[in-house]
This record gives sequence, structure tokens and C-alpha cells, in this order.
Amino acid sequence: MTGILWGRAIIGVVHPDLVIAAEQVNVVRSGKHLLRDITWRVELDERWVILGPNGAGKTTLLNLAAGRSHPTSGTLHVLGERIGRVDLQELRTRIGFSTAALSDRIPPAEKVRDVVVTASWSVIGRFRETYDELDTARAASLLEEWGMGPLADREYGTLSEGERKRTQIARALMVDPELLLLDEPAAGLDLGGREDLVSRLTNLALDAEAPTLVLVTHHVEEIPPGFTHALLLREGGIVASGLVHDVITSDNLSATFDTKLRVTYGDDRYGAVSAR
Repeated sequence: MTGILWGRAIIGVVHPDLVIAAEQVNVVRSGKHLLRDITWRVELDERWVILGPNGAGKTTLLNLAAGRSHPTSGTLHVLGERIGRVDLQELRTRIGFSTAALSDRIPPAEKVRDVVVTASWSVIGRFRETYDELDTARAASLLEEWGMGPLADREYGTLSEGERKRTQIARALMVDPELLLLDEPAAGLDLGGREDLVSRLTNLALDAEAPTLVLVTHHVEEIPPGFTHALLLREGGIVASGLVHDVITSDNLSATFDTKLRVTYGDDRYGAVSAR
């Protein structure tokens, strides 16, 4: 991708190249372990994909990384700040987060350009706040980058699912984040929409000036080329973690989804089929 300049704040407290540092993190809700003994490190400029079945803890982990919740035990640093000892509202201004839960809160009548620019004030739904020329220019540039420029004056509720997903990502990037978190960005897309999004995410992953990326998905087919690392979760625990080509294997994926699978790889894309 071109045309967008990415900021880079200094990350302190822990090692300066560590964007996420989780040590023995547990999340327990109503007596149930949603995450169990998670130790995970994400370094500057890495591109991570998190895979696992429903209920594996993927979204829970992403919410922790987004500063939207606290671990029950263990320690978690995000962008050098320890969760539980930092102003989460301030931390969130350094993180771009695209999730279906956020999308559901966007007013259907909101103009596409306003969906993006309102991220500058961390609000959803434009009211009486004002934006300077830098904000409006950045929003317009991001919409163009994500193929939404011609639809900037459309109402959000009239968009296709693929158009909504691209708008959400443009909004997440509006804050010029150091960390970008994408929760199932390809969910609900048809084949054409999925491939268009994967192509755009590939461009983002290959952009050396883009933020550190973490993407959650159920499907290996949705892993964009350029992603460097993978984390596999099952029942709140880690099955495998590391370089993507070492982690996305038939054995690891079979253990993650509790079914015999055969992983394929070609043209920089993964696939998985039943090996029964």
C-alpha cells in the first residue's frame, strides 16, 4: 500500500521491540477458563495470525491485547504498558481494533467518511465534534487505499459485507496505530469479497511502515501472504506458536480442530482438507 504514513511511538518499560508480552495469563469468567497459561510475545513489525475453533479463546485474547479487558492472573504488557497499571483509555488510542462488536454499534445512516474520521475522537456516530484538514485528508486517503473512496458519501447501512469490513479496517487505521488487531475480518464474505480483502491485507502486511498486525480467523485459506507468525488455540490453551510455516502443519491443525486434516500450501496460500 502507498500514500499512508505510519507513526511509530517509542515503546518502553519492557524490551523496546516487544509489542505484546503475555506471561502465564489466565482469564476466568463465571468459573470457566477462557484462557489458560498463555505465554506469548509479539515483536515490532511482526504479522501474526491466530487460529482455532469456536470457543478457543481467540477473541478473548484479542480483547486483552486491545486493552478492553484484564487477565484474571498473570502479567500482560501491551505497547510497553502493563495492563492493570495503565490508563486503558489512553492505551487504546495507540491501538487499531476492528471487530464485529464495534461494527454493530455504527449507526446505519452514518456516512462512510464519518465512520472513519470519528475514530480521531474515539467516538461512534458523528455529532458536534469538529475535525481539522489533516483528519479529513487522512480519512479520505485511507478510504481510497481500501477501495471505499467512491462510496465515501454512502450510508454505512447500505454497504455490502465486504464494503463494511474494508470501512472498519480504514477506521481502525485512522488513529495511526502502533498495533492493529483484526477480529475475523473475512467472516461472512463471499469468495470474491474474501479474496479482495486477503489481497489488501497482503499489501498491508508487506508494507514495512505498517503497524504490527494480529489477525484472528477460523480458516487457513484466509491467512494473507506476508504474515510471519501463527498462534493456534484450543480450549483456551496454546497448541503451537511460532513462525507461520513451522506452525501451520497437518499435525498441529489436526490437534487444534480435533479432526484429521491435511494442510496444503501453494502460491503463498494455505489450504486444509479432511484427511479421513
